Amino acid sequence: MTILLSATSLSKSFGARPLFDDISFGLFKGNRVGLIGPNGSGKSTLLRILAGDDTPDEGEISLRKSTRLAYLPQDSIFPSDKTALQVVLDALVKDPIHAKDEPFERETRALVALTRIGIHDTDQRAGTLSGGFRKRLAIASAFACEPDLILMDEPTNYLDLEGILALEEVLKESSITYLIATHDRYFLDHIATEVIELNRQYPTGMFQSEGSYARFLEKRADFFEAQLKQEDVLKNKVRREIEWLRRGPKARTTKAQGRIDGAEALMDDLKELKYRNAERKTVALDFTASERETRQLIVLKSVTKTLGERTLLNRLDLTLAPRTRIGRAGRNGSGNTTLLKLLSGALTQDSGTIKRADQLKVVVFDQTRDSLDKKQSLRRALAPDSDSVIYHDQSIHVVSWARRFLFRPEQLDVPVGTLSGGEQARILIARLMREPADVLLLDEPTNDLDIPTLEVLEESLLDFNGALVLITHDRYLLDRVSTRILGLDGQGGAEFFADYAQWETHYRKSERDATKATTNKIKATSTPSPTKSFSYRDKKEWEQMEAKILKAEEKLKACEAELLNPNIASNPEHLTAACLALETAQHAVDALYARWAELEEKRGESVSPSKAKTHATEANFKS
Repeated sequence: MTILLSATSLSKSFGARPLFDDISFGLFKGNRVGLIGPNGSGKSTLLRILAGDDTPDEGEISLRKSTRLAYLPQDSIFPSDKTALQVVLDALVKDPIHAKDEPFERETRALVALTRIGIHDTDQRAGTLSGGFRKRLAIASAFACEPDLILMDEPTNYLDLEGILALEEVLKESSITYLIATHDRYFLDHIATEVIELNRQYPTGMFQSEGSYARFLEKRADFFEAQLKQEDVLKNKVRREIEWLRRGPKARTTKAQGRIDGAEALMDDLKELKYRNAERKTVALDFTASERETRQLIVLKSVTKTLGERTLLNRLDLTLAPRTRIGRAGRNGSGNTTLLKLLSGALTQDSGTIKRADQLKVVVFDQTRDSLDKKQSLRRALAPDSDSVIYHDQSIHVVSWARRFLFRPEQLDVPVGTLSGGEQARILIARLMREPADVLLLDEPTNDLDIPTLEVLEESLLDFNGALVLITHDRYLLDRVSTRILGLDGQGGAEFFADYAQWETHYRKSERDATKATTNKIKATSTPSPTKSFSYRDKKEWEQMEAKILKAEEKLKACEAELLNPNIASNPEHLTAACLALETAQHAVDALYARWAELEEKRGESVSPSKAKTHATEANFKS
């Protein structure tokens, strides 16, 4: 196998705290690797080092010569005045390979990339896009350039469920090698054929496993079981050595000094092993319900809400009762935040009624984290008034409270703004837990949370006795926790589904219909619009047209030959990529013939596209 990138003995620390130490691995052509690890383990830092945006304290990165690498950080920034199509075209113009393409070829490639990731309105300005669609735009820009290797940091953050499904399809159809850092377990299981975990629980600081995420979990469980057994064996050996050392100086003088040194080394090994096994800690979460006996907490009847010219909710009926857990599925911008604000009372409906139980206690988790003072210390963020918090009518010291959420005592005086996204999310969850609630409204609570914390969050939400409305892109959490799925289409329509699988079936059908509607636009845009007079520029273009057609047809023939290659035909992923390349090349040839016919007609000759093809064939034969 061809190695594209190798990392050798990488180490990185922030201050006195090591992120990872002496880790090594390679990325080979065709690898599909998922990168996981607890918050603060250094996943984002490692990706920046691999991309060349950061440097390791020690170790080396080797990138194979001529390997084209793309890196997608968590946040994507684009010129606000440019359209989605212009953003992708700019990326293609900057790309050393596609900068040589004809403009119409780049435009066709850009439109195909945008459509595949689910951006159908290609004229929308980047500045007006939501966070999820900016993420889609970044993905389209990267994949349009066809890099050999792509590094992606939490690409599903800010994406709605539709965006995640579109990204999965793009990754499955692509032959690009990738390394993706993610906490999304469904996504990981669908796209990864190898998993790497960064974690100080392992002797080398990382654990690498071939196969799916489900297979990784099995192998990891076997490893930890073996490591616990290793600790027991080591304890027994150390116990025997300690007994030997206690026999007195006379006995020890007859023994080799090497055994004394060996006993000390065993004690150090045991200490390190105990530390690694003890690191397997999880956040302790317990959302407190008020135990209200009222059967109807919030009732919406025929509720309508319009923002600007868009009707987001139209005559919506919804009842929240204890143990009701509603999951929200659908695209960003379809009314998620509006619905939560109506339920919490932050917004009023245009029509219909919203009835709330008396003295209702509603607790809201806001994904924007605007409620966090980034200059405030962690101590004051967790315990605003003193060095203790009241939880379940008991006083808990802030140090113990912080440890419950996996914060170390030495972190208590650091500013909140210096903490990772996952650590900031844990602060907000810690606040929620101190407030008894009848209704929990959670807006993307899973962003930046690591997998162990997600697992505990699931159990806590299942144990919550109040009502829950959950907006999340984490399909595993959505499927496990929700009793019903509410789908909003962003145009006022609302539909309930029994589970996530039923919603996904419904979505895929509607997405296929949207893709068919976009196909005509791609074909139309690929053909330049006509002008009335035969200008000097038209004359120059006409003179070069035969050569352009010959070049485009050579590329088409190469794509056809690639499709017939037995090695390609036997690989589903490469076969899909070859089909897409053939389709793009065919679009380019058809557009050139149409343009040639148009230029001939403007010169005074009425030439159909089929006749233009005949002319091109004759020219090809002569040459």
